[in-house]
Amino acid sequence: MRTIALALCLGAWLASGMVSAAGRIYGRVYFVEPDNGATVQSPFKVRFGVEGLRIAPAGDATPGTGHHHLIIDGDPVPQKEGVPSDERHLHFSKGQKETELALPPGEHTLTLQFADGAHRSYGPELSSSIKVRVKP
Repeated sequence: MRTIALALCLGAWLASGMVSAAGRIYGRVYFVEPDNGATVQSPFKVRFGVEGLRIAPAGDATPGTGHHHLIIDGDPVPQKEGVPSDERHLHFSKGQKETELALPPGEHTLTLQFADGAHRSYGPELSSSIKVRVKP
């Protein structure tokens, strides 16, 4: 019986995202595509991934959940700061896992930033950056 209860508790903990007793969120975000260093033709598809956390729409305050933000030619957002909403900071508030992106020719840095339901960043630890070259 004790083993079953422990398994159920562990399953609930994993399902809600990995949250330590101190409230630290564990997981990772990554680009499914394009690959780092890819040469792409605009517009191009960008797909996002996340491990150890669950995707939830903006407004959901469940611990261990959040949604993606894509930063174009910018840096990760410090932990607990709000992710700006402008042409360089794209919000995927409904829990989207992909987008089509149109960028001018040249080198660009794309940074994927995971944030909570209030758009507060989980910090650089839950971000990932790649470089792409957009063909003329």
